[in-house]
Amino acid sequence: MHVRPILPLWAAVIVAALAGGVLDLAYPSLGWWPFAFVGVGLVLVTLIGRSAWGSVLVGFVFGVSFYLIHIVWITRYLGVVPWFALTAVETVFIAFGSIPITLAYRWLPRLSSSRWVRLIALPALVAGLWTARELFMGAWPYSGFPWARIGMSQSESPLAHITSWVGVAGLTFFMVAFTAGVIEWIRLGQWRQIRTAIPAASLGLLMLVLPAYPTTPAGDMRVGSVQGNGPSGYFDERTANAVLGAQLEASEPLFGEEMDVMLWPEGGIDSDPLTNSSTAFTLDALARQVDAPLLVNAATTRGDDTFNTSMLWVGGEGAVQLHDKANPVPMGEYVPDRWFFEPLAPDLVGLIQREYTPGTNPPFFDVNGIGVGLAICFDVIYDRVIWDGARDGAQIYMFQTNNADFRDTDENLQQLAFARMRAIETGRSVVNLSTVGTSQVIAPDGTTIDGIAADVAGHMLTDVPLRTGLTPAVIIGPAVQLVLGFGSVLVLIVIGIRVKIAARGRTKTPTL
Repeated sequence: MHVRPILPLWAAVIVAALAGGVLDLAYPSLGWWPFAFVGVGLVLVTLIGRSAWGSVLVGFVFGVSFYLIHIVWITRYLGVVPWFALTAVETVFIAFGSIPITLAYRWLPRLSSSRWVRLIALPALVAGLWTARELFMGAWPYSGFPWARIGMSQSESPLAHITSWVGVAGLTFFMVAFTAGVIEWIRLGQWRQIRTAIPAASLGLLMLVLPAYPTTPAGDMRVGSVQGNGPSGYFDERTANAVLGAQLEASEPLFGEEMDVMLWPEGGIDSDPLTNSSTAFTLDALARQVDAPLLVNAATTRGDDTFNTSMLWVGGEGAVQLHDKANPVPMGEYVPDRWFFEPLAPDLVGLIQREYTPGTNPPFFDVNGIGVGLAICFDVIYDRVIWDGARDGAQIYMFQTNNADFRDTDENLQQLAFARMRAIETGRSVVNLSTVGTSQVIAPDGTTIDGIAADVAGHMLTDVPLRTGLTPAVIIGPAVQLVLGFGSVLVLIVIGIRVKIAARGRTKTPTL
């Protein structure tokens, strides 16, 4: 069976360019989640029947149009060079990752002309290959950039609860499979045979009615959270300990209140309390004042290494537990292969003097018998960090971030959406605290319990629900990714081999 393109190449390029803008509408700040299906559908239509290089072209156009819009917040302080550079890297992966999807549309119908293969197997294979591309982009190079996964667009949708069963990768798979299934049903044109609509309709119904996996209530934890709104941006003018001072001032209304822990954001301390005795003395005094341990963050140096470190600080004892950020941001918190990149952009690369080392200690604290899962800033987008915290016994998550370099942009709201998805995925409350906002306390079902607006100093004192029990997403998440990612690529290879063998068999001259 020869698969003809639905669109001529010139029209496919135009549609691919539109698809990028349409897909971005599904993410915050607009968050119009149904547009994720529209954007994915437009992309798939452009890939059906394409040549390999044709799919690269339309994939490239789609990638450029999407990422130039989606990550424009990078230009807030750093200008256009990092914006273009990251867009280019992600676009190359999108472009060449479009070839396997095109091959699936070409090869599978040749292997079988069954309409059920078209309606079930083909959408599943296409969805698996799309998911595999996302997983690759989220892991490579330099720990990857899993920022714009399709599943992450659904933080405000009725489909978000699917992540508690199969994680974000599984939600991406279901969404793309449903979209591809609808496209195949339309392509077959068998309108009067209602049963041909059953595969796509069943998957859509499953996504809507499957309830979130229930976790077990385990009481509450009273958390005092402080957003100091200090000068914590990379280019903010500041005096020594200005950020620390802003945090202390915003903490004063909580003095005398009962709490189980006081939480400060990433970078809430602008000196190393592990080596600076004055800062350590200040934290000791604060811990005694609030009569509770502090969960704080600062850049710390141990030996020859510098870390982005969260600390559980107890008055008179100091930092009793440490967690170092597992995935420092390339070109933000360290420069990989500096010898190569610095000559290309010496002014920008030269700004990054501090080289953070990846942490290896668990993203988990025991706070007086309550398990607290951790993620520092962009670590919230890495599945393994979140799953490790839950497996270690987290009953609540506390995410510390510093969004000051992206004030007044969509980055803050996009990251907050990721935090909401993590709450639903793990069935646990999340306290997502920023230096400059927006900060929120999010319930296990994704609803907002408490919050502080952006660009103001403020605090929250919240009785945050605790949960125990692991969701299927946490238990089988790695297996889901392995099956959907590696498995779909392996299946495509096997199909390609069988198609080639069958083609050779047909071209052999029969002998008498």
